[in-house]
Amino acid sequence: MRIVQLIDIQHNRRIALVEEPRLILIDEYDSVYALAISALKDSTTLEALINAKRTQDHLPYDAVYEGTSDWRLLPAVDHPLDPRFCMVSGTGLTHKASAENRQKMHDAQAASQLTDSMKIYQWGLEGGKPAPGGIGVQPEWFYKGNGSVLKPHNAVLTIPNFGDDGGEEPELAAVYINDETGTPHRIGFATANEFSDHVMEKKNYLYLAPSKIRNCAIGPELVLAGTIEDVPGEVSVERQGKTLWKQAIKTGETHMAHSIRNLEYHHFKYDNHRLPFDLHVHFLGADAFSFGAGIQLAEGDTMRVQWEGMGRPLLNTVGIDARDEVPLQINNL
Repeated sequence: MRIVQLIDIQHNRRIALVEEPRLILIDEYDSVYALAISALKDSTTLEALINAKRTQDHLPYDAVYEGTSDWRLLPAVDHPLDPRFCMVSGTGLTHKASAENRQKMHDAQAASQLTDSMKIYQWGLEGGKPAPGGIGVQPEWFYKGNGSVLKPHNAVLTIPNFGDDGGEEPELAAVYINDETGTPHRIGFATANEFSDHVMEKKNYLYLAPSKIRNCAIGPELVLAGTIEDVPGEVSVERQGKTLWKQAIKTGETHMAHSIRNLEYHHFKYDNHRLPFDLHVHFLGADAFSFGAGIQLAEGDTMRVQWEGMGRPLLNTVGIDARDEVPLQINNL
């Protein structure tokens, strides 16, 4: 089952079930968050609630997807009341190609020596998929921001004026909500572009943390699935109407060094990640990105990410904040 979040020109919100080529409007709930809270409260499933509240009203998906409708797509999930209660984070070095790119990026002698990045990837290969009931090796983890960094399909992803670069990272993001006791519940998965500053990261791997604090995109659809095994896809960059670069990609547990359960344990083992009714969007790692192929994105470039079985492609345009960087005025109270 695939759903989307919508908003119209009067700022009315709805959620809809994807039944190509239509979007079937769902009654009563105006966000995935509200739907999930209701499912927790009533001890039922998201699918059951959606089937119970589907209406006869529908929208043509093409017009919404292309941005020609009065309705436009929101991020696949968000916290509609306060974005501060949504944590956006991720796990790197889960895919071999990503680890190899990081290896080359951070060590001039990468051909003969293993960097810390490649060591962490190998640790994942050796201990990232523990037996049921076991705890595997800890993965790399990074913070991207709160829910205010989440952008939808067709949105501009902006390189800030303090940034060195910006580049797509084609991924899947897992979405969770904590119940009233703090127990996490997996809602589903969404196509994602974990937009990052690879030039900043390349200067020194200790700059990984600030290179990740950027806007990013998830959507257009949220897939209500319990797990992901073998998901092929494609990522591409278009410049002035022509394909600049594209590559086949793969994700899912078959192609990852860690199991989803192991990534989840190491994210939610922290008490402050299990606050009641908080939302979590967690990126699961990239298989390839254009920076690794020597591509530097320019303003106006279109990034396209598509995963088989995960709905329509996610498209975003690159923007650059060209204003001069100036010190912030910090006041005393």
